[in-house]
Amino acid sequence: MSKIGKTNISIPEKVKVILNGNLLNIEGPLGKKSLNIDINMFDLKIDDGKSVSIKPKNINQETKRLWGMNRSLVNNAIIGASKGYSKTLELNGVGYRASLKGKQLSMQLGFSHDVNFDIPDTIKITVEKQTIIKINGSDKQEVGMIASKIKSIRPPEPYKGKGIKEQGQYILRKEGKKK
Repeated sequence: MSKIGKTNISIPEKVKVILNGNLLNIEGPLGKKSLNIDINMFDLKIDDGKSVSIKPKNINQETKRLWGMNRSLVNNAIIGASKGYSKTLELNGVGYRASLKGKQLSMQLGFSHDVNFDIPDTIKITVEKQTIIKINGSDKQEVGMIASKIKSIRPPEPYKGKGIKEQGQYILRKEGKKK
């Protein structure tokens, strides 16, 4: 039995969950998401728009693996439609700064040129200070993907800690040369 799969998902008041065939449509104040769920493998029950439960039709090794994952995907889509997801990135280094230019994030990261990052339509990026970037969106996977792409432009190095890191991320520091 899946510990994650057994628990029901509560639906907030502003979110609508509708099942059409094998498509689960989720609409909320922050966006829409449709998930493809295998109806031959799982029973999906929506109780008066208050909660969603997912149960396998027959329990075997394959359905046990997919049960918790499908429940987590539905839960993440409901949370994304109601509250949304956000990540905060910090730029550490002398002269490292970011700014918004239209639909592009322009960053100065110690290279000989500025790095421009195109912002997708579903993601909202704000630059609070010149060294703090906030990424907001309704899709958890997309917010994490954009954050990791921005971090990969200049990952933090272990000697001085210069680079782009997530807020609260620990960087393993190394000692420099000794005499």
